Amino acid sequence: MDKKKISHLDSSGQARMVDVGSKDQTERWAVAKGYVRMSTKAFKAAREGDIKKGDLRTTAQLAGIMAAKKTADLIPLCHPLNIDHVKVDIAWDEQLPGAKIRGEVHTIGRTGVEMEALTAVSVAALTVYDMIKGIDKGAAIESVRLIEKHGGRSGDLVLE
Repeated sequence: MDKKKISHLDSSGQARMVDVGSKDQTERWAVAKGYVRMSTKAFKAAREGDIKKGDLRTTAQLAGIMAAKKTADLIPLCHPLNIDHVKVDIAWDEQLPGAKIRGEVHTIGRTGVEMEALTAVSVAALTVYDMIKGIDKGAAIESVRLIEKHGGRSGDLVLE
């Protein structure tokens, strides 16, 4: 392994937080997505708002927003950021069946918000699972991934 090419390792192979202090502050934003695949019974209950734990969509959206704001507390080498905007959307997809989750995060800063977008989607998906597990313990969180990032030295990336 070439340790010089991995930014979070120092020359001796020890983990380190990347120094971004000399980077310019620029507008940065990222989008991630993921799915929760569930049984038809759980899907129907979730879509119709018939979940014993309460309002699934709002609860999962709030969990995703809160998670994005706490990413640096969860991922050891992430920088704490002043986040300007977080949006978590949950859409029902009868073809899965399940929930499609999309998270978008914006900031003006020295480092990107990819991890914040991924964390928002991941925690929103975990919350969906938590709320339907009484109906479907076999539900699956799938395909959580970055689909866009904008800003910074490495430029824009659009995967979808």
